Amino acid sequence: MKGERRWIRSTLAAAETSKVRMPWERGLRRAAMIARRKEQAAPPQRRSA
Repeated sequence: MKGERRWIRSTLAAAETSKVRMPWERGLRRAAMIARRKEQAAPPQRRSA
């Protein structure tokens, strides 16, 4: 296998310095996202016996 490419190192370095918060991160934003998802979920259909 070839050695690590230069663009991979620069991409990883840029990713480490990024301050963008992703929606699935832990905290209040994540809790709000899960609450919205639960509100939008359709209730299960009732089945007859």
